[in-house]
Amino acid sequence: MHIEFYTVIVSYAMTAALGLLLIPILEKLKFGQTVRDDGPQRHLKKMGTPTMGGIIFIPAIALTTLLFTGFSFDTFVAIISMIGFGLIGFADDFIKITKKRSLGLRANQKLLFQLIFSIVLVLYVFINYSRPTEILLPFYPKMINLGLFYIPITIIFVIIGTVNSVNLTDGLDGLVSGIVAIVSFFYTVFLIINDYPDLAIFSAAITGACLGFLLFNHYPAKVFMGDTGSLGLGGAIASIAVLSRSHFYLAVFGIIFVIETLSVILQVVFFKITGKRIFKMSPIHHHFELCGWSERKVVHTFWLITLIMGIIAFMIYKG
Repeated sequence: MHIEFYTVIVSYAMTAALGLLLIPILEKLKFGQTVRDDGPQRHLKKMGTPTMGGIIFIPAIALTTLLFTGFSFDTFVAIISMIGFGLIGFADDFIKITKKRSLGLRANQKLLFQLIFSIVLVLYVFINYSRPTEILLPFYPKMINLGLFYIPITIIFVIIGTVNSVNLTDGLDGLVSGIVAIVSFFYTVFLIINDYPDLAIFSAAITGACLGFLLFNHYPAKVFMGDTGSLGLGGAIASIAVLSRSHFYLAVFGIIFVIETLSVILQVVFFKITGKRIFKMSPIHHHFELCGWSERKVVHTFWLITLIMGIIAFMIYKG
């Protein structure tokens, strides 16, 4: 596991160096965050904080991975997935910044581009993998064949679902960068055990980069990752799950992403049916803020839940 350790260190150092270089440039260009005025009022002081921080850690992840793996089709596809979804986020961030508004690309535009990258990833699996529709299942010693259900499950829930749930979760200082650092750490171990050495290095690079980004993104944040970062990280984690056939394990590792997404869905559905809200605000991290929790308490609690669920995932795997 020593190569993964070195990968974490190099990715961490590269992200830290790029942060020191690029954050002042983002400040000079006035690439500042636009904050929703219907959210917690204490977030208004974050207005103008540099965003688009994904440009700090996405290059670090890609370069570190290539440095330690050379050329590998799986890691190349994973990197392309990360960059592709990151570019969607970059376009979204750029529109928000230039138009000085909290909404960037239209929802149908985002979905179209996400669908294209998702289909490309699934096509790669079908072209290059024997038995492409088989995936790992908790508590079951063999792989299960999803048949034609593999396509909608993978595209809708695993790829597009993960990408957008990571984006929804990115609402508090250090929340997503900390969660993804933990998720990718557990994934690194999982990939080593299951003999995916190159993907393990990619996952380790994500861990290092997220930890490096936390130097600037912890409360009070000096930079936000923006949609560039959250969509890029979502694409990276989703590609790992697809390429390692660990669809269901992703739901356990990333349980916070599932909870955040469900909170939004439940809020919308319940409001349309009854005209009332279940939560004070969704995604659910804002609900806890409006209940009086400090931002750091919410973040640290969600990190802890992610850590516990990672341990549970391995207990399930061994079971």
